[in-house]
Amino acid sequence: MVIRFRRILMQSALVLGLAGLAIGLSTAIHPPSLQASDHDDGDIDVRSRALSLTDLYVFREQDQNPSAREGDLILVMNTNPRSLAQQQYFFSNEARYEFRLTRVANNNAIPTGTPDVTLRFTFNTAERGLKRQRMTMTFIERGRDPVVINRTADNRPIYTTPLTSATNPTLNQLAVRGRNVTVFAGLREDPFYFDVEQFFRVRSGLLGRGPQVGFRPANQALDFAKGYNVNTIVVRVPLRLLQGQSQATTFDTWLSLSVQDPRTRQFVQTEQLARPGINEALLFTQGNLAAFNRTQPSRNVPPNVAREVTRTLLALGNSPERANALIGAFVPDVMRIDTTGNSGFANALNNAGSPIRGRLLLDDVVDVALTVLTNGAVTTDNVSYGGVAGNPAQGHAPLVPAFPYLALPN
Repeated sequence: MVIRFRRILMQSALVLGLAGLAIGLSTAIHPPSLQASDHDDGDIDVRSRALSLTDLYVFREQDQNPSAREGDLILVMNTNPRSLAQQQYFFSNEARYEFRLTRVANNNAIPTGTPDVTLRFTFNTAERGLKRQRMTMTFIERGRDPVVINRTADNRPIYTTPLTSATNPTLNQLAVRGRNVTVFAGLREDPFYFDVEQFFRVRSGLLGRGPQVGFRPANQALDFAKGYNVNTIVVRVPLRLLQGQSQATTFDTWLSLSVQDPRTRQFVQTEQLARPGINEALLFTQGNLAAFNRTQPSRNVPPNVAREVTRTLLALGNSPERANALIGAFVPDVMRIDTTGNSGFANALNNAGSPIRGRLLLDDVVDVALTVLTNGAVTTDNVSYGGVAGNPAQGHAPLVPAFPYLALPN
């Protein structure tokens, strides 16, 4: 995939829109003490891992499963990073988990950050002894009344899948404005893969903060997400439902997580995430990492953050001009998917050099990001989804062949 992507880069003079790969704009707008996260931020006093977004995937189902019917999109929201094997974790019953989508007129349009459609999920407390939660989906379309759905098409409660029932998942069939939507929520193996520990060593050496080293060979590389689970929400949704009265075939997608402010009882966004990214990749001080995580998506990057990111980009081999252009391309953070072509993060770019075909579960987004950030000097961290023989420190379980597709939990 990376070889094909590098060909695309050579053909495109405007590759810099891919900078969003480097830093996903997970944001916290209020209160200021709340910080956004990815896989590696950990817990803070006011936020559990259940309130941490890790990844967004969006793809045409037929590109993941050739036997699937045409016309359906799969949306995947992963939360609760580093969930330990054989342990039950739950979704927060005080949060709103949202997929947001904007209908896009053409692949080169500037993202607006204004959703036309929102799929909101909320959860009750876990049922005693059953390790499952009832949930509600609210379908919100701009200009129309919301549709609140708390029972399946055959009038049953909508449930998450407990860990003990992972091999027989609950696939909730919902009727939404005459269309069938399928929803799974529960634990699955985290599909993300990256030797993040060695990346920090490589970056430290380039910045003069430690010995200069390269990435470990494949038989020694360590996948930091191996063996962990995530809580995931997977939705199969017809394109016709997302289109509404339009004929849109391209959508900007992103995730939002909101919690209730105890003082005002109003829901406040604490995280936003779209393109795959590693907040720590270009920021090496905690103060600037926190400042960036609290930044509302806009064209304005905090000056201290910009200076630190510039320093890292220069150390990675970029010219000052290219570094400045990459910084200018951080936002807005959305994942665009053109549904008229095959899904895949490296399959196509628009005129701004941004990916426009969503993200499949096995896409090696880290290798793509490394290729862009180092201007082609580094193309891989030597970690793959399946791993290599003789290295027990990497390798994930096979994806399941049918919905919800993510591998069974550890």
